[in-house]
Amino acid sequence: MRALVITGPGEAGVREVEPPEAGPGEVVVDVERVGVCGTDVELFTGTLPYLHTGQAAYPLRIGHEWSGAVRAVGDGVDPSWLGRRVTGDTMLGCGRCARCAAGRGHVCADRYEIGIRGGWPGALAERLPVPVTALHPLPAAVDPALGALVEPGGNAMRAVRGAGLAPGERLLVLGPGTIGLLAAQIAAARGAEVHLLGQTASSLAFARSLGFEQVWTRETLPALRYDAVVDASNAPGLPALAVELVEPGRRVVFVGLAGTPSPVDTRAVALKDVTAVGVLGASAGLAETVELYASGTVDPRPLVAATVALDEVAAVLAGRRPPEWGDAPKVHVDPRR
Repeated sequence: MRALVITGPGEAGVREVEPPEAGPGEVVVDVERVGVCGTDVELFTGTLPYLHTGQAAYPLRIGHEWSGAVRAVGDGVDPSWLGRRVTGDTMLGCGRCARCAAGRGHVCADRYEIGIRGGWPGALAERLPVPVTALHPLPAAVDPALGALVEPGGNAMRAVRGAGLAPGERLLVLGPGTIGLLAAQIAAARGAEVHLLGQTASSLAFARSLGFEQVWTRETLPALRYDAVVDASNAPGLPALAVELVEPGRRVVFVGLAGTPSPVDTRAVALKDVTAVGVLGASAGLAETVELYASGTVDPRPLVAATVALDEVAAVLAGRRPPEWGDAPKVHVDPRR
């Protein structure tokens, strides 16, 4: 089958590889749609920390935001999964340790991360092996594009939950990228007053096109009470800003990751009695995100700028962005093309 393979920093292409077989407790999925993520770009450029700690190594097969249909099942898997449209969890815990037993498999020390950690092959391929325990069925109302947006949506869902807001309270989201905009959409659907802080005119204009009127730069941000702040950026200075801006006694949520350390003065955290929440992975938010998309309450498909073929992915990872794609932040891939 055809798959995208990264062989080294800045080196990637489509290769013919052996198709997966469904092992015990696993299925094989025919991949319909895949999202390209900032993590994928960091694996392509060689900057992701996992590459320097031995948790990931070249050659790599990336892709962890996906949807598809089950084509084969392994021993011990209910055959009723055959033909079902699904998405799945990226984080695959060992299933044996105390963290997994406590429902925290996403932070299992021995976990795989599909397309990222431990060598589990990713979804930028015609087929993908997945443990049946990681699957989430997709209802008919969730099309392939929505299905591939469940994983980033699950991260955003967890961020909004972590913010601890009641309807009518005010949320500030730092970073109007995919996760930030998804968090803004979900929070707005739950009745929050949403404000967004960005940097570029194009990203701010795109946020306004989605219906968000309270969109600011650092220079124009009004001095309001922010009942929660979600940092969905990759800027090392914004975590400290989140702590500075949040209302005392409330919450900041860190779902974005900078490429360098992000200093935060813990004195400010303590003296403001702020709760800091970290979000790693979508695991606990996937099922609710599927339900939300199926209901039509949130439609994130406008966040997709273009859907490209597998042969075009290397150029996308290298920064190709035709002007006709507009300002939407997400690129999708159809591996069947």
